[in-house]
Amino acid sequence: MSTSTTNRSVTTTAHAEPNLGAQWAPIERTHGGVPEVTVAWVAANLAVGGWVIVDVRETCEWNDALGHVPSAELVPLATLEAAAVHWDRATPVVVMCRSGGRSGRAALLLEQLGFARVASVRGGMLAWNDARLPTERT
Repeated sequence: MSTSTTNRSVTTTAHAEPNLGAQWAPIERTHGGVPEVTVAWVAANLAVGGWVIVDVRETCEWNDALGHVPSAELVPLATLEAAAVHWDRATPVVVMCRSGGRSGRAALLLEQLGFARVASVRGGMLAWNDARLPTERT
């Protein structure tokens, strides 16, 4: 699947899902049980499609000095549960924040809501910027 984004919703359009086998991404769990992927994996797989990236920072952080991942959808953590009720639970979701704390909470919340394929980006936008990966400010 590929994604098309609209304000505060995650939608998908038909597209061949990448052949990622039984595990859709190289997930590692933290001691607290948070499923995580690395910024390197996210960057290498942005063009592959088959999943969506949701930034759970606040609106005021979206265009701050860290910027945001070009294909990300802004859904602040406080609104995530309400927004997620409209999402396809079969679509993998990668969540991002500034450093990984909020996105970790978001990943656990999405799992509780029935999303089987979800991961937080380890280190968040701080790690993304440290790796000198592309960002945008809109």
